[in-house]
Amino acid sequence: MSEMEKTILILGGGVGGLVTANELKRKLKKSHRIVLIEREANHLFTPSLLWLMTGLRKPEKIQRELSRLEKRGIEFVRGNITKIDPQSCSVQVDGKKLQGDFMVISLGADLAPQAIPGLAEGGHNIYTLDGCQRFLEEFKNFREGKLAILVSSVPFKCPAAPYEAAMLMAYDLRKRKVREQVEIDLFVAEAGPMGVAGPELSAAVRNMVEERGIAYHPEHVIERIDPNQRELHFANGARAGYGMLAYVPPHKVPATVREAGLVGESGWVPVNRESLETSSQNVYAIGDVTGILLKVGKPLPKAGTFAHAQAEVVANNIACQITGKGKPKTFDGGGECFIEMGDGKAGFARGNFYAEPTPQVKMYKPGRHWHAGKVLFEKDWLRRWF
Repeated sequence: MSEMEKTILILGGGVGGLVTANELKRKLKKSHRIVLIEREANHLFTPSLLWLMTGLRKPEKIQRELSRLEKRGIEFVRGNITKIDPQSCSVQVDGKKLQGDFMVISLGADLAPQAIPGLAEGGHNIYTLDGCQRFLEEFKNFREGKLAILVSSVPFKCPAAPYEAAMLMAYDLRKRKVREQVEIDLFVAEAGPMGVAGPELSAAVRNMVEERGIAYHPEHVIERIDPNQRELHFANGARAGYGMLAYVPPHKVPATVREAGLVGESGWVPVNRESLETSSQNVYAIGDVTGILLKVGKPLPKAGTFAHAQAEVVANNIACQITGKGKPKTFDGGGECFIEMGDGKAGFARGNFYAEPTPQVKMYKPGRHWHAGKVLFEKDWLRRWF
């Protein structure tokens, strides 16, 4: 392919979209158009929501205006994507058509609390900025009673996040000297924490949670919430009362992606697991919107670490196609994550999720150095890409 002027449409301004746009800008000549489309004005560094919900961060400190990308030569289009046409490599944004030569779909997962009766009214959605701010307003005055953390369904993004949230909440209550007056229950739809990573890591995370006096209830699939009685009703017949509720809502593929005919049997976008190509030519999908089945029969977790790595692969390969230079890369299933524990400590896990017959993931000994590492990662992320 000759290096004529090309337009690359990047749908979504989260981790995957941001890295793809920056990497393409670095690899391509100025004559090529890199267009990032996002409905929100700001990029939110979502790992820091864990700190925000316990008063350790302010909203303005964990966001950056996406319009800043214009200074780097990346076009930013703010609007709602109303239609995706993978065959023609085009999208409509608030009714206006944008045509590309390549498309990278990085729209993530939509959050759907309304899918469970009473959920939105009954608690706080800790996967949104607004939900975390509302949680903090109530939580800072919460001194006694039952605190419930609920993972409503699987899959959900950031598999460690609800476990981290529970531990950070326990730490905050301890700092306020009211921990003994608050009973913390963690109800999850899955069989164990981060189960895809293997039984050893799953057991380690469960042990971290239970060591902090948090009651862990696996395989509790929520059916409905009674906001007036403050009661959780589960599919296994169990019920539980609560004084305060923090929840991870159901996740679903964005409607425009489904309407474009890109969704497979998993309910997510099937891609080549190494190149992230979809069934449509020059159309790629990365991050949480994808469904990649592992050899163990479970999907690759939805996490920013994978979106980041996949974005680098896709950006490299698109640049290779356009310039005719360089070598194609493949996504190898590698990923890592910090696990916040409170008290200035964190754990860290790293491994290969494409390993056979099962993912090979190592959990490193928790300590203050891993917490410091996550703080540095936050600062570096917000500086590097803007």
